[in-house]
Amino acid sequence: MTEPAPLRSGLIARRSVIPISGKTIAEKIFSAHSGTDARAGDIVVADVDFVMGQDGTSPLAIRALENMGVDEVFDSNKVAVVMDHSSPSPIEGVSALHTIMREFGKKTGAKVYDVGQGVCHQLIPENGHVVPGDLMVGCDSHTCTYGAVNVFSTGVGSTDGAAAMAAGKLWFKVPETMKVTYTGELKPGVFSKDLILYLAGQIGADGATYQALEFDGPVIDALSVDARMTISNMAIEVGAKAGLMAADDKTLAWYEGRGDRAPAPVSADPDAEYVRELEFDTAAIGPQIAKPHSVDNVSPIEEVAGTPIAQGFIGTCTNGRLEDLAIAAKILEGRQIADGVRLIVAPASKQIYLDAMDAGYIQTLVRAGAAVVTPGCGPCVGTHNGVPSDGENVISTANRNFKGRMGNSNAFIYLGSPATVAASVIEGVITDPRKYFEGGAR
Repeated sequence: MTEPAPLRSGLIARRSVIPISGKTIAEKIFSAHSGTDARAGDIVVADVDFVMGQDGTSPLAIRALENMGVDEVFDSNKVAVVMDHSSPSPIEGVSALHTIMREFGKKTGAKVYDVGQGVCHQLIPENGHVVPGDLMVGCDSHTCTYGAVNVFSTGVGSTDGAAAMAAGKLWFKVPETMKVTYTGELKPGVFSKDLILYLAGQIGADGATYQALEFDGPVIDALSVDARMTISNMAIEVGAKAGLMAADDKTLAWYEGRGDRAPAPVSADPDAEYVRELEFDTAAIGPQIAKPHSVDNVSPIEEVAGTPIAQGFIGTCTNGRLEDLAIAAKILEGRQIADGVRLIVAPASKQIYLDAMDAGYIQTLVRAGAAVVTPGCGPCVGTHNGVPSDGENVISTANRNFKGRMGNSNAFIYLGSPATVAASVIEGVITDPRKYFEGGAR
């Protein structure tokens, strides 16, 4: 039996013969960051470009560092902790955790994003901490969001996050890649959220477990960076480690003025090998709804239209960006939410909040009856801000709808696009938003 070829890092590859095929985006990024010819299935030790934690995970990582006897981070410019899940603090216990994070920043020089700054998955790319071609890890499962800007970003546990903070590197198993191509053209009233919910319904919550997803096709090319982030954000909802897209002119333009690091875009080779390839004609996809209590319990909106709702929520790391608020404001302008229905809006960052005010979106939403809360995770995680009552139905732009996700295991969470949420709170029932886009307006 042929011995596996040694890697330059001193680790052993799992294969005995190096394939001659091209590489996926994931394989290229891991090759560049490990100094090896990394292929799917290999175990590599790779340098990371950034490490992040939020207020639910950072204190655990900080304690892990203390247990390791480590009192500094590998590079204070490449580590950040973000207070977003419970921001501002709702209870004294959380306040104590926030204090730990602030003290950690003072001690190590790591960047601290305090209450009100926004959601970690908006702040990290928004402030130029990662750029195309990077490898980064975050102590939060939705770290995969940055794949939309050509970053292999993935969630890790707090102990692994602590190791990365200390060493600036981490071990990885290079994932196989599934390629998902969207062809055709989105119809008015259908959005990127509908595309990723449709995928979840097709392959299931474990359909891409420990794989990287590569999203491709003319529909992806036509989407804004905001819309692309919605898709990559939910890669973890089908089990994937990352949700990658190639960098194009839109990506590079989005990065102008965000930090001083130069992007190093990575694209897949034409002969890259994929574990599976899927292609969907988006012209055949309408608004989608994930029904309680699973993100892959997806159906066309026609099957649930008319379901009464008590609350709508627009925000989170999935759909709290400027474009999302603009879509909702367009539908709600000159209209009122239904009696007995609540609408909560949480901008994904302070900058988005300010931009939305400058554009008049916030004023429109408030006039329609919305309650705008502090930039951050808001009601999504159920720690505060909008916990529903027993038996209430909620229509949300969040990424998860399992029991108790919004703080009450006796409530029922439906997931949809910002357009679907806006249309639904106007009518008091789950509503197809396409009726608000007659004439092709988007």
